[in-house]
Amino acid sequence: MITTSGSDSSCAGSLARAGKLSVTLDTKGRVRTSKEQRGVILAEFERSGLSAVQFARRTGLKYSTFALWVQRHRRSTQGSAVPSVQLLEAVVAPPASTALPVQLPGGARLEIREASQIPLAVALVQALEKSC
Repeated sequence: MITTSGSDSSCAGSLARAGKLSVTLDTKGRVRTSKEQRGVILAEFERSGLSAVQFARRTGLKYSTFALWVQRHRRSTQGSAVPSVQLLEAVVAPPASTALPVQLPGGARLEIREASQIPLAVALVQALEKSC
């Protein structure tokens, strides 16, 4: 492997001009980066507001490589995130109160007053879960 300052390859040159990292190329001219370097690149991508295609083009990375990095990064961060909607089973005793309150994400509150409203409440919660 060799390290370049940006003059050996157009791909390496683009990354070096970005000024964030030194670029390492293997014997076939492919860009090699450490996890830390990929983290810096992905953080810069998130801040840039550019599409993945535009960002890859500007940095000189192959889009397929960059898209794989983004996909892996999103999978790893998605797995560690706490789910925003959790479904719980509720057992309602006869009229201690006239409504069953359901607290929804974002502070919204839903009250179920009749058994016929339960399917609507379930559909609403499932729709909210899909949108997250």
